[in-house]
Amino acid sequence: MSGGVDSSTAAALAKQEGCELYALSFRYGQRHENEIAAAKRVATFLAVKKQLIIDFNLREIGGSALTADIDVPKGRSAQEISHGIPVTYVPARNTIFLSFALALCEKIGSEDIFFGANQLDYSGYPDCREEYIRAFEQMANLATKAGVEGKSKVKIHAPLIRMTKGEIIKKGLELGLDYSLTWSCYDPTPQGLACGLCDSCQLRLKGFKEAGLKDPIRYAT
Repeated sequence: MSGGVDSSTAAALAKQEGCELYALSFRYGQRHENEIAAAKRVATFLAVKKQLIIDFNLREIGGSALTADIDVPKGRSAQEISHGIPVTYVPARNTIFLSFALALCEKIGSEDIFFGANQLDYSGYPDCREEYIRAFEQMANLATKAGVEGKSKVKIHAPLIRMTKGEIIKKGLELGLDYSLTWSCYDPTPQGLACGLCDSCQLRLKGFKEAGLKDPIRYAT
């Protein structure tokens, strides 16, 4: 749970399905640490059983505008956002995140990981695609004691994978989710406002516009 639109909606869907929620969030050296506060707010709102915030430092590796001194792209067109892998891609990030989720699943005896990946309105990240998710799921069931012994079979649920951002927001509102608690901006201002110009802000704003709604968070532009 990053505290953004997608992961928060995925968590709300898991709750609707009757799951007992364990929320995993990560402080990995990202410049947009506002998302940790947002993840805490959403976890409280959804009454999760337990939220784990795991700390590690991907700044030691770098290679991304989110974990190194590289400018976050601003003001890109929709066409530019939809083509290529942007510099905000963090090397192997979702693989690392899902590995932590897999470890937690094995420890608590869960078989279900809910992952807010989306491959329609997204920034071209290779680790948000359906084929990636199925490949990780296959690996997960080969790599754990529970999987090898046949005690459990992990399923990675990606309920938003084929939805537009507008459809995701509408679904969240149907579930009673409060998007004013969420955060998406990659490069917030010193005053704590969303920049409104990074890819993540633009995709979020596009989604609210498609849903016919005003985004409830505050922007600098």
